[in-house]
Amino acid sequence: MTKNDLLFTLALQHVPNIGDITAKRLISNCGSAEAVLKEKRQNLLKIDGIGTAILSELFKAHHLKEAEKEMEFIQANSIKVSYFQDNDYPEKLKHCIDGPILLFYSGNINLNNKPLISIVGARKITTNGAALCESLIEKLKPYDPVIISGFAYGTDITAHKAALKNNLQTVACLAHGLNQIYPKAHKKYIVDIEKNGGFFSDFWSTDAFDKNNFLKRNRIIAGLSEATIVIESAEKGGSLVTADIANSYNRDVFAIPGRVTDSQSAGCNNLIKYQKAHMLTTALDVPYILNWKLEDNKKPAVQKKLFVELDETEKVIYNYLKENEKQQLDVVAIHCNLPIFKVASVLLTMELKGVIRPLPGKVFEVI
Repeated sequence: MTKNDLLFTLALQHVPNIGDITAKRLISNCGSAEAVLKEKRQNLLKIDGIGTAILSELFKAHHLKEAEKEMEFIQANSIKVSYFQDNDYPEKLKHCIDGPILLFYSGNINLNNKPLISIVGARKITTNGAALCESLIEKLKPYDPVIISGFAYGTDITAHKAALKNNLQTVACLAHGLNQIYPKAHKKYIVDIEKNGGFFSDFWSTDAFDKNNFLKRNRIIAGLSEATIVIESAEKGGSLVTADIANSYNRDVFAIPGRVTDSQSAGCNNLIKYQKAHMLTTALDVPYILNWKLEDNKKPAVQKKLFVELDETEKVIYNYLKENEKQQLDVVAIHCNLPIFKVASVLLTMELKGVIRPLPGKVFEVI
């Protein structure tokens, strides 16, 4: 978009009570943000959803002045801007009714022809949750997915770091303008993320930092990707909001099950229980359900680890699979006299230990 288009779009974005949905409606009817701001009041009132409250603010001169200041910041800091009608605007966000009209970004982001997944979860991630997150990303590496998250403590930064470790592109969606970083402790990751990915935000440099920003940020995390994966979550949490948004966009949601006594598994278990998420018990559930294809020469070799220690439950499952070869998860649960959620969790642990491997259709076999 031209500088003139950007200026007027920023001015329209600055008007109170005009969110992304209303802004898109106005631009659709008038042709551009500039045309909206130069249209006659009586014509704008004919547009569905446009009333006097919006128009009372729309034509005030200070919106353009503030837009000019923000443009100066954008130019001075080499911020890249993507307009919702531009070709470089993320394709999946175009299908979100409340996707931002302007998306500000930095780094080297390339989402074209890439599998895109969002990984979210508890800020107070457990040691087991972090290990599962890291293992999941490592096992998905052959598919070269872009890992999207929110740059927060816990699950978010674990996902970003695991992506960098596996040389995968990672995108951090921020709940503030690109003039700051929160939390400050994560500043040390900026350079590495911008080398292989970058940062997205739809906030201005002048926007106040507010906890409600995180909820607005979550729609971008959910909207950018084809699926959202919840690693861990308490009964209530921001990651569940992201999962709900993903569901509203008709995107797939995955959740890793846990014990009913674990507080940080309550949210994931509820997502599965209320059929709001696929139960994720093995990394291969993701490409299987999303229909990702992998070239034969990129398929990872699976090798059995030597001298692996198994606990009593793992031994029961291992012995059953060894005697009965390939079996579905629910069949294993029935014959081993264990609840399905327990078997799902144990099988994932055993996969990480390298003693079993998953097959399509939630089938498992001993390596």
